Amino acid sequence: MKRALFLAMLVAAAPATADPSTPPAALAYTQLRDPAQEAQARDLMATLRCVVCQGQSIADSDASMAGDMRALVRSRIAAGEKPDAIRAWLVERYGDYVTYDPPFGAATWPLWLAPIALLVVGALIARSSFRRRAR
Repeated sequence: MKRALFLAMLVAAAPATADPSTPPAALAYTQLRDPAQEAQARDLMATLRCVVCQGQSIADSDASMAGDMRALVRSRIAAGEKPDAIRAWLVERYGDYVTYDPPFGAATWPLWLAPIALLVVGALIARSSFRRRAR
């Protein structure tokens, strides 16, 4: 009984221990001094997905991992690196999941073709329905 109670308390405390207590990275919540560089960084951050959040960009997420990724993007932009190179590095490190625009490939073709297939099916259903009403 004590063991089950201990496990229940441990599971209940898991969300409290999920976010580290370390301070955020230096550029996680600080804008770059150059407005053009900050605009580049913000544009890039809006297109990158937080790897710990469900569907949030690193620009919108409050997770510490997103803060670290924002700091990384800003520091690399400030160092003169191009946004495409930063994106390529992050995709290489975290996989295609990190971008909202995955490349067309063997694993992602359903993502690209499903909307077209659904439109075709919808058009066929609508056509069939209109033909029945016309009779």
